[in-house]
Amino acid sequence: MSRKDLANAIRALSMDAVQKANSGHPGAPMGMADIAEVLWNDFLKHNPTDPTWYDRDRFILSNGHASMLLYSLLHLTGYDLPLEELKNFRQLHSKTPGHPEIGYTPGVETPPGPLGQGLANAVGLAIAERTLAAQFNQPDHEIVDHFTYVFMGDGCLMEGISHEVCSLAGTLGLGKLIGFYDHNGISIDGETEGWFTDDTAKRFEAYHWHVIHEIDGHDPQAVKEAILEAQSVKDKPSLIICRTVIGFGSPNKAGKEEAHGAPLGEEEVALARQKTGLAPSAI
Repeated sequence: MSRKDLANAIRALSMDAVQKANSGHPGAPMGMADIAEVLWNDFLKHNPTDPTWYDRDRFILSNGHASMLLYSLLHLTGYDLPLEELKNFRQLHSKTPGHPEIGYTPGVETPPGPLGQGLANAVGLAIAERTLAAQFNQPDHEIVDHFTYVFMGDGCLMEGISHEVCSLAGTLGLGKLIGFYDHNGISIDGETEGWFTDDTAKRFEAYHWHVIHEIDGHDPQAVKEAILEAQSVKDKPSLIICRTVIGFGSPNKAGKEEAHGAPLGEEEVALARQKTGLAPSAI
């Protein structure tokens, strides 16, 4: 399968599961699918048969309402999350609750909680990696050596907690922490221009982060090059600012608030499948 096919598979599973549940957030998973495909396919160090392997890379979805992105990735990469569980998205006692939870789903590192909390958890995990590496690694044998990757949206960066933890991460120089800012400019209430006008790049540079400016989040090569650059920076955390389109692939709702927090609708899902060349829904 091509990169495009893999990303579209993530989009299809996400919009189909939300549609079946008649509840959820299809837009962010569809917008972040290309970024996630590159990260998980080319970079993420993990073992689906041993989700708690101690030296795995940590992947945190701070914008937890986009949970179908994570569930789609876990399903497609071989974790114990069969299609039947995706069909039960947001249903009581399923392994696919509306927001990821520890203890329900293999491969989930932490419950994201309110917006911004997952970012705080990611900083904590990066601190833990550094602490354990300092304690156990030897010059000829690095026992602990992994990255922490965190996806965040506009809403995460509006929260006060994001200022506190990102300042701390920069002060500590957490070079194994890499953030992906899903900059789509849309919230559940519409365009963010009226209430979120921060210069995010300058803000993070002031925190002493390495900032990779405004890549096309739908260009796999640009995403790959940005990750390689971020990994090469050892003394600072990195933020990759990804320009994306919420609901990417939806003919009539992409780039609009209608794609954010409600099912696309059966007709729009069918049109999206037709546009992307996908087969009829398996969900």
